[in-house]
Amino acid sequence: MRPLAAVALATALLGAATTGAGAAPGSTAAPGPAVSQLADTQLDARAVYFVSYDGLVNNNAFQKNGLLTYKGYQYAAWYTADRSAVIGRRALTQRSWQTVTLPHRLTADDSHNVISMGISRTDGRLHLNMDSHSSGFFYVKSVAGLVDDPAGHPWTTGQFGAVQTTLDGLALTSQFTYPQFIATPEGRLQLSYRVGVSGNGRNALAEYDGTKWKALGEWSSATGTYRSEHGSSTARNMYLHGIDYGPDGRLHAFYTWREQNNAVMCASGGLTNHDTGYVYSSDRGRTWRTAAGAVVGATGGSDTVAVGDAGTVVDPLNPDHSLMNQESQATDSTGAPHALISYVPGRFGQCTTDYVADRTRYGRTFHVFKDTAGTWKKTEIPVAPGSTQRSHLVFDAYDNAYAVMPYGRIVAASKSSGWTDWKTVYDGSGLDAFGEVVVDDTRLAQDGVLSYLYQRKSSGSTPSALRVVDFALPS
Repeated sequence: MRPLAAVALATALLGAATTGAGAAPGSTAAPGPAVSQLADTQLDARAVYFVSYDGLVNNNAFQKNGLLTYKGYQYAAWYTADRSAVIGRRALTQRSWQTVTLPHRLTADDSHNVISMGISRTDGRLHLNMDSHSSGFFYVKSVAGLVDDPAGHPWTTGQFGAVQTTLDGLALTSQFTYPQFIATPEGRLQLSYRVGVSGNGRNALAEYDGTKWKALGEWSSATGTYRSEHGSSTARNMYLHGIDYGPDGRLHAFYTWREQNNAVMCASGGLTNHDTGYVYSSDRGRTWRTAAGAVVGATGGSDTVAVGDAGTVVDPLNPDHSLMNQESQATDSTGAPHALISYVPGRFGQCTTDYVADRTRYGRTFHVFKDTAGTWKKTEIPVAPGSTQRSHLVFDAYDNAYAVMPYGRIVAASKSSGWTDWKTVYDGSGLDAFGEVVVDDTRLAQDGVLSYLYQRKSSGSTPSALRVVDFALPS
């Protein structure tokens, strides 16, 4: 899709907002989903490239945040060809990026070892956590006020502190994975992470109040017995589809469980992931409840969210369908929780034997959400991912839903249909994207633009271009 001129785009969006999709002139009906490409800019001509766990270290859809926007500037983080960690920024009115290279290099050819960014609004700092997979982590924070007054701060290494292996002296765990920064409604910064390893780990939270970091503790359990028709398992980990505050201040978490024991599967080539669960917190992550409001865990307490907790499963599925972990979630403007999940449906068989081949050939993506009556609903998106990889969910100003699929394709559904009319609105042609992309969840609310970071296909360890593409949505 070709970029549109600014005047033409503004006219088109104004017309859509006035008449709606297919509405008569003068109607006040909300527009349906639509995208108009604005720009495609280059971050790095030679970003590091290697495929591990079917992914790239610069482009994991679960990355939170590899790309973010705050006060008129967009920020990106990645590893360049020599494995150095790089931070870029640009004013939203500009297409050129400024870059800073940090004194840290990626330690392993492991796509888990992403860079995540967060902003503490209480002191205007940019925070980065990077390079970990069941190991220690590396942490950097900027000077105070950097993101509050970006034009007044030069984009230089001097704006960032030393690379640390603690959070300003707070040591969390020696087995750290999946950093995700989340901002509380009051502007504190929280860090979600996993303690332990795949199949035997717990989710935990830490919090920064603008002065210091504090460990809040673990909130999910690895223990208990799970039984399938094939066998049982006594250890597992919770994989988050996300952890996000809605407009009402609730902290939402969709998740799947991964069992340690392969005996729960019909075949060893599948995935032990099972069930889609959901919990929320109304007290900034201290107490966790089911969708019906029953307390099922307390962060840092003896009772944490466990595999057998009643009322937590919102879409049951056994471990025989290669359910993907860490797909995506979002809330609409009413605060209702939504998620994307993907697996091999039963119509293609009741036992996946090779999750890569079976997901690529038969995998399908589903939209799961809680309606106004409190009922959980699920709709299959009629566009096959054609990949082992994940999609990412966002909403526009009218609560139309957009799933950014592998290879940068965008499919969308209108709120007016109850999110049942999914269709392709951008086919990704011309991007030559590898697979998963990193979506800027923070930008849409600020200027109605959907941005995502993608990396061009390469082979072996040959570096390739890392880019950001922008689309205007109805606003």
